[in-house]
Amino acid sequence: MCHSIKGVLKPNNYRLYQSRFTQGFFMIITTNYIFLHLLSELAPACQRKLKSKLKDKYQRIHEGISGPVKSAFLNEIYTELYITEGGGGNVNQEHEVKQIEAASRKRQTQERPIKCNDIFKPLTEQERPIRTVLTKGVAGIGKTVSVHKFILDWAEGKVNQDVLFIFPLPFRELNLMKEKKLSLVNLLQHFFPETQDLKPKHYESYKILIIFDGLDECRLPLDFQNNENLVNIEEKTSVDVLLTNLIKGNLLPSALLWITSRPAAVSQIPPECFDQVTEVRGFSDSQKQEYFRKRIRNKDLANKVFTHIRSSRSLYIMCHIPVFCWITATVLERMLSEAESGEIPKTLTQMFTHFLIFQIKHKSQKYSGTSDTDPQQTRTSILALGKLAFQQLEKGNLIFYEEDLRECGIDIIEVSVYSGVCTQIFREEHELHLGKVFSFVHLSVQEFLAALYAFIYIALQSENGHLDLFLRFLLGLSRESNQTLLRVILTPTERISHSNEEIVEYIKKKIEDNSSPEKSINLFHCLNELNDHALVQEVQKYLRRGGDHRFEQARLSPAQWSALAFLLVNSEEDLGDFNLNKYHPSEECLLRLLPVVKISTRAV
Repeated sequence: MCHSIKGVLKPNNYRLYQSRFTQGFFMIITTNYIFLHLLSELAPACQRKLKSKLKDKYQRIHEGISGPVKSAFLNEIYTELYITEGGGGNVNQEHEVKQIEAASRKRQTQERPIKCNDIFKPLTEQERPIRTVLTKGVAGIGKTVSVHKFILDWAEGKVNQDVLFIFPLPFRELNLMKEKKLSLVNLLQHFFPETQDLKPKHYESYKILIIFDGLDECRLPLDFQNNENLVNIEEKTSVDVLLTNLIKGNLLPSALLWITSRPAAVSQIPPECFDQVTEVRGFSDSQKQEYFRKRIRNKDLANKVFTHIRSSRSLYIMCHIPVFCWITATVLERMLSEAESGEIPKTLTQMFTHFLIFQIKHKSQKYSGTSDTDPQQTRTSILALGKLAFQQLEKGNLIFYEEDLRECGIDIIEVSVYSGVCTQIFREEHELHLGKVFSFVHLSVQEFLAALYAFIYIALQSENGHLDLFLRFLLGLSRESNQTLLRVILTPTERISHSNEEIVEYIKKKIEDNSSPEKSINLFHCLNELNDHALVQEVQKYLRRGGDHRFEQARLSPAQWSALAFLLVNSEEDLGDFNLNKYHPSEECLLRLLPVVKISTRAV
């Protein structure tokens, strides 16, 4: 703008204009700063108390464990996550590992990244103000950590200071209040007694933000269709009615709402309730490397760890998930140092087996000063956790309450025995208002322990693929090398007697017979866990001989077409336009290549 004006003004007049323009620009910034400062000064004293409480609560992060021993300052280790526009509030029933694999193929240039602190800012083409934001993402991808960082930055006075109050209300805590009758004011002051001085009118006149973290953990009915309408914030009712009316905008329409959820649970809320949908994609490739450099202080060792992960496609894809990065760093930091020896994990099963064994040894060293474990106590604890993991996995639960533990025969009084054996695997949250909440550190850990407990036919009967990773672990555990590592848990009679060859042939037959192309892809992942690459290598020979044009005339078996699909889906190359004319025009070929078509930009 200045250049265009310079052309029509005389030099002296232009310099005068430039000076006034600069003064005006800085006046706007100064005025805005003064406004925010005055807003903060005029805010009730209870705001400062609330900020202090939230800062104390969220300034430290516990990677994998509860308790202060291994905590670190969030600001020191936080790595900015890749957050994008999330499209609509659509439901994705695929296993979350498949969603991660699909997302890893998307080019970041095709998407619009959003900074966590900017999620309430309207997009350029969006004129209406944003009241309710949904942030979705698979388990362990960093939704809760993003919420904590947002709150911490606000509490420290860094950003979003036009918001006077932030009230974080995790669903796992709201579940404990499902039988209570109270008003919205009662609810907020119950969780935040520092704000007792606020009058009902303040909730409507001040700019406030309410954060509902973990919709997928909600055990309230959220009956949007039948719950009565409510507009009075002092009227007592059930927590479920309060939530549905808040989300619909009947109750406290001036408040901002932020809801986080795993993709499969999004449908619990009508899509028209959201003004903006964002998605946490976890770590980009460069952010993965940044994480390991922050996590492992020895630079050479950090590079060694990252190089190993880069060499395994399945491990590298899983490292989009921050929790999996932590698990991987825990294992590889020790195995790649001089202190440890043995086969370096290349599959998911190997990684999780080493992780479990490390936690068992760590517990023994911590409490008895020796690496020797009590086999009976360890076995009892792990199998009890495995039963809990499997039963809750079938129900789709990631968090558990005391009644869930009792159903699995876990004595609440002795629960510390179980969390003591695997402090970084099974944890108990103490800082709650009404009771205890238990969880595994991540869904993948829950699936791994469930696989220790269950049988193969259960997973193969799964209709919607929600046990896919469980099946990979289960088959990976049949490898003798993994069973040897787990000898502290498995008795000789419990070791799987089938040879690797028998299981491999069984899976290959399933691939040949299976009409579902997606299930076939997962069965190839299972073969990978068993270290069998024969089918894939057969197809790779075709590719080496003359590229993909050789497939026009090729009459491959159904299993070989599935192997080709597996190779293409897991390739690092950008598929772009996928040309189906290069492949045999049979119905079997087209069916087996459907997973490739789905992830392509365009199929021709």
